[in-house]
Amino acid sequence: MSKANITKGIGVAFIPEICYDNAEYIGKQTLKCTDGRGKEMLKEYATILDLGTDEIIEKKSRFIGYVCHAETEEEAELFVSEIRKKHYDARHNCYAYSVGIEQPVLRFSDDGEPGGTAGKPILEVITGNGLYNVCIVVTRYFGGTLLGTGGLVRAYTDAARMCVKAAAIVKKRMVMPVTLTTNYTDLGKIQYILGNEGVLIKDSQYGEEVVLKVEIFVDDVERINKALTEATAARILFEQESAVFSVYGGV
Repeated sequence: MSKANITKGIGVAFIPEICYDNAEYIGKQTLKCTDGRGKEMLKEYATILDLGTDEIIEKKSRFIGYVCHAETEEEAELFVSEIRKKHYDARHNCYAYSVGIEQPVLRFSDDGEPGGTAGKPILEVITGNGLYNVCIVVTRYFGGTLLGTGGLVRAYTDAARMCVKAAAIVKKRMVMPVTLTTNYTDLGKIQYILGNEGVLIKDSQYGEEVVLKVEIFVDDVERINKALTEATAARILFEQESAVFSVYGGV
């Protein structure tokens, strides 16, 4: 086994120190940073992965909220279309979505409700929770009583909040998939360091040498690489892949 550390092609440019110094929290769940040239990028954000649905009744009007994960406009529009077909007999199917990470596309529709009383409040639930790659549709069955502007805003907001709560928000952050190759003598040291750093071992293979698959938060890669190198006298093989976003916890 080579005693030199190896770094494979890193597909996402980042400067941990600069990202850290220029980081700010957007909404409740999103960490924004710059790459040192003023370009904003995200290292951490919130989304939902599972379909969520819930409903409320307001003065006999039925508001049914649906939320799904969508990474493109096409996926979001397809979800809206599916809900419209499901509730073809409803008076309104209002929606909003945010898709994309670096430059999210934001869209909303009041679908016949008074302007600003449905789609925008739904979108504000998305942005207010710092959510990305999310589409929400709220279907309304009219109950015969007019709710007024304020009543509509509250009802669509509550229905959107309820379906998001039903789906559960998860966090994603930018990590480097790393393959660690080591001998059995150094394995205990490596496991100790990874455990202290909160790095989970995704997979392990035991043969003549031990191969561990892990994911390390981008800000921690350099420091953990250094710690492992020093602990093993540079015997460990540390192979990085391109950065990806990975789920690491719920909100």
